[in-house]
Amino acid sequence: MLFFVVKPILMSSMLFPVPSGALCSAVIGNLERMVDGMKVVTRFGLIVIGDEILVGQRRDHHFEGIGSLLRARGLELAWLRVLPDDPDYLTAELRRSFAEGIPVFSCGGIGSTPDDHTRACAAEAAGVPLVRHPKAVAIIEEEFGEEACPVRIRLAELPEDAELIPNPVNRMPGFRLREHHFLPGFPDMAHPMAAWVLDHYYDRRSPQCQRSAWVLDANETELMPIMEAQAAHFPEHKLFSLPRLDTPRRVELGYRGGEEIEAPFRALLAALDEAGFHWRVDDPFQRTSSDPDS
Repeated sequence: MLFFVVKPILMSSMLFPVPSGALCSAVIGNLERMVDGMKVVTRFGLIVIGDEILVGQRRDHHFEGIGSLLRARGLELAWLRVLPDDPDYLTAELRRSFAEGIPVFSCGGIGSTPDDHTRACAAEAAGVPLVRHPKAVAIIEEEFGEEACPVRIRLAELPEDAELIPNPVNRMPGFRLREHHFLPGFPDMAHPMAAWVLDHYYDRRSPQCQRSAWVLDANETELMPIMEAQAAHFPEHKLFSLPRLDTPRRVELGYRGGEEIEAPFRALLAALDEAGFHWRVDDPFQRTSSDPDS
């Protein structure tokens, strides 16, 4: 699997790459401006917290769920990090992501049990104290009355200057701090809360499209000269290469982006024709080659 991108790629041992259309430098590549009071950004990070994910006790659903919310709004996922319930590690990773300068969704660890460290770690990473948020206190006391203390009220202990994120399921809020949006680990709560954040703080963009072709009876090594030429001629666009190892062998080549990808995609098809490769596209509205399998 090969990726050609114009920006440097930010990687770490705890960073899992996402599909090539979103894999790029979070800091350098992110666009941010204001339109009618809402931020326009292109990429978000996603942190999933919990030992239960790392040991295989639970399956992660946030990558798919929050990723779908982003793509529906023309946004991209820059990276995914799955982190353990380890306070020192969480604090270090949150400190690093605060410094990256892009919005981040963080799912998990904001409860009141001993293994929930996210609230305290976020405060330490941001260099602020944990304080009882008065609006969160009011919500918890209204919901639970005398049973709010002494345990449930701990949910109101949030980093100083944090803003609440409403929870439509059980009213226990998440919080946002420095463009990080901290949500429960439960997908049924986290995903509608993430949708609320996106709708209230970030502007939509036109959803991205994909133009690709299956190059038949070929491998990536044989296609390398074409891919390198495309990357040189269209450095501002991202060319992806996804091989299939079954029979017959084939490689999917294409671009993801807006309408501007049409020119490099047409140039790619022309280069394939000139080199004598057979190819086909699955989109009936795209021109197909003369290959009999088209």
